[in-house]
Amino acid sequence: MKILVRWLLLAAALLLVANLYSGVSVAGFGTALIAAFVLGLFNTLVRPLLVLLTLPVTLLTLGLFLFVINALMFWAAASVLDGFHVPTFTSALIGSLLYSLCGMVIDVAVERLFNETPA
Repeated sequence: MKILVRWLLLAAALLLVANLYSGVSVAGFGTALIAAFVLGLFNTLVRPLLVLLTLPVTLLTLGLFLFVINALMFWAAASVLDGFHVPTFTSALIGSLLYSLCGMVIDVAVERLFNETPA
């Protein structure tokens, strides 16, 4: 149940990012659901490999290169899906930052919601 709620909220966050920032466009909630799933899949499967391969650059930039990796995951998901459009890398960088901030808020909210002990 926790994963389903988190997925729905991340899809809503993707719609919020598209409404707040004109560089990201999402066709509708169904597209946002699929995009949130694909982003999660990319972040689970591809991101760890990229982080490992770019470890020297990440260390040299004191971790700032992780923002570039997040933007690449965001841009890759947009390039794979119809209805989810990110035209430039700068748009992907800003969109991924906004989406990550929303994701952090969602993670805290979901943890508090599901770890609440009954009185």
